[in-house]
Amino acid sequence: MHAVESNGITRPKGHTVSFHYNSGVEDMHFGKTHPMKPWRLTLTKHLVLGYGLQYAMDTYVAMPASKEQVRAFHDPDYVDFLKEVSPQTFETLSKESRYQRFIPHKHEGDTVDLGPFNLSTSPGADCPVFDGMSEYLFLYTGATLAATNQLLTGQSDIAINWSGGLHHAHKSEASGFCYINDIVLAILDLLHLFPRVLYIDIDVHHGDGVEEAFQRQPRVMTLSYHRYGPYDETGHKFFPGTGDLADTGLKGTIGEHFALNVPIPSGIDDRQYKYLFESITSRAIDAYKPKAIVLQCGADSLGGDRLGQFNINIKQHGECVSFVKKQGLPLLILGGGGYTARNVARAWCHETALATDNGANLPDRIPLDLVPRPQAFTGRAHGDGMLFPKFQRDHKNDCVEADLEYMVKRLEWELRYVRAAPWVVMDRLPSAGVMARVMGEVDEDLKKGRGERERRRREGERNVGGRGELR
Repeated sequence: MHAVESNGITRPKGHTVSFHYNSGVEDMHFGKTHPMKPWRLTLTKHLVLGYGLQYAMDTYVAMPASKEQVRAFHDPDYVDFLKEVSPQTFETLSKESRYQRFIPHKHEGDTVDLGPFNLSTSPGADCPVFDGMSEYLFLYTGATLAATNQLLTGQSDIAINWSGGLHHAHKSEASGFCYINDIVLAILDLLHLFPRVLYIDIDVHHGDGVEEAFQRQPRVMTLSYHRYGPYDETGHKFFPGTGDLADTGLKGTIGEHFALNVPIPSGIDDRQYKYLFESITSRAIDAYKPKAIVLQCGADSLGGDRLGQFNINIKQHGECVSFVKKQGLPLLILGGGGYTARNVARAWCHETALATDNGANLPDRIPLDLVPRPQAFTGRAHGDGMLFPKFQRDHKNDCVEADLEYMVKRLEWELRYVRAAPWVVMDRLPSAGVMARVMGEVDEDLKKGRGERERRRREGERNVGGRGELR
């Protein structure tokens, strides 16, 4: 209670926040050299507890999602495989006939042998099979669905799950360290109550899996702010290589114009990011009139991230959360990327404070005596024990002001179609039959384009670890 009193932590007035976690997720290990480190969630929890923020919200220990819940989006064979697989069973399961059709074709330049569903036990794999993987996947998904349920039942106005936000997973394929797309599952649940849901993604990587899932229907608008273009002088595209400004939903369908992408060059700074985010997000909300918002807060868009290429500081990242929170809509806040664990923890602790109206109450000096791993935050290289350190490694700013202004105008023009769409004035849910037909068409379209889409994506992606993207 000392931290609560000394920091002036109070419960928010006028809204309720719930915080969903499970320590079982934090203990998982993708591999020694893999950039995804679930222990960043342990650091986040330690900061939240150290500052006393748990007293400002309702906290829940999540239970794992069921296979039936995950099958609401993912292929049943994929779900069964994820539930059963381990490093010890991977080879045997991969030989089963029903999984053979999910083994991707090997492409020139591939450095890792892939098994079904883009999974592998080979060193350097983006989506490795590791001990405890099934428990990890179904736990983070369960936490997201529990948070979603808090919004659906009106028990929370804002629900947080930092272990969720895995936006690259596809219907029957893992991708970009993501296996189960908990975001898509959450949105599908939200659509049972809310006629329109806005998905906003501030991860440094394009939210391709979520956009793909809803690209053909208008009840979900996706808005992604991400690094786009060549990764380096080799010409490889920054992962996943999708999310061009011109990509606005599937052409010729009722979902056209309901996907917005903000492709950002390397090195964007706080001022420029604030301009883009607030200008475009405000216009999207005004045009689309969402009834609920899902915000993916990938922290790899911070400066100093091991995989990111932006120069954004923690406070600006948090300003995005504050801006969305001010809209006063039911809000699901999720994690995502973030590969410098100490800074991920700083950002997500700060954003937890913002969600509970305690952002101004956190002292910049971290209460190291209350944090079990103070060494993670001390020393010059680790931020000198500060919550808002200045990041040491800057990327060259390739942003041109005129280009940023053009993106705002281009997307404002795109939103004219949204304002005129009949779905935007709909306050009642469409019939289940209508939406079932739409989602069935989405599935059929995904099947038809899977091969070509996979080829293009692999050409752009390759393997982030294999080409030295991890630093």
